[in-house]
Amino acid sequence: MDLLQFKYFQTVAYTEHISKAAEKLNIAQPSLSLMIKRLEEEIGTKLFDRKGRNIYLNDSGKILLQHVNKIFSEIENAKMEIQEKDKEKNNTIKISISNPRFLSGLIIEYFNQCPDGKIQQCLGSRDSIDIKLKKGEIDLGIAGPPIQNEEVESCILVEEDIVLVVPPEHRFANRATIDLKEVASESFISLADNDEYKTIINTLCHSAGFTPKVTFEVDYSLLIEMFQLGKGVGLIPITICKKHKLTYIRISDPESKFIVGLSWLKDRYLSPLTEDFKHFIISYYKNSQNN
Repeated sequence: MDLLQFKYFQTVAYTEHISKAAEKLNIAQPSLSLMIKRLEEEIGTKLFDRKGRNIYLNDSGKILLQHVNKIFSEIENAKMEIQEKDKEKNNTIKISISNPRFLSGLIIEYFNQCPDGKIQQCLGSRDSIDIKLKKGEIDLGIAGPPIQNEEVESCILVEEDIVLVVPPEHRFANRATIDLKEVASESFISLADNDEYKTIINTLCHSAGFTPKVTFEVDYSLLIEMFQLGKGVGLIPITICKKHKLTYIRISDPESKFIVGLSWLKDRYLSPLTEDFKHFIISYYKNSQNN
């Protein structure tokens, strides 16, 4: 067994598709299949269950993947420590977030304090952030709900109330609270390409006994515009409503919460700059809640 085999295995494990993994690794599919077969022979057990063209990581494969992730994480730790020791500090913080608003305002304040800092930021789903952390491709991730598993450590940044947005002239606009079942027949505006958001919203509506009738499904910037135009009702965190001065009603369901968390890989070496940024994020959100 060697690192190349483990890298190939890791890629197949996360894609769960030989052809897609081969394309990503830029090697021939038969070569990749042979490499995986040899790895299984060396370990003495199957690592994947195969169903037609699809493959699925089995229990043995999941155990190996955890250890492989740790191997590559430790290698990355060694590289980072060597760079620090040789004073070749990596002053770029790599962070992925599932929504642009999670760093809104925070970045300006950070650079006012640390003008020489460098940040490489990307957008991704909660699942992609989880994978990138485990593969060592990013240092930090912010997602809602927070990532929770034995390889990743998370800290809750904020727990927001989810409220119902309505047009200013809506018949319920003057209500202080509402039971969601009262708007079961309303047209909903929803956020596109965000599975975490959809899961939370669908769970709340299903608990109220209905499936939301989504008329508009748009990205974040258009979502706010659609609410401002009064094109329907929707469920979003209260801080967004206050920021954009939207008309909203609190929901009677006590589970109507949206929790955002900061995550990092357990035992991963973080540069002093990244550690400082991690603590800055936590402090910024804590102070924002107190103000």
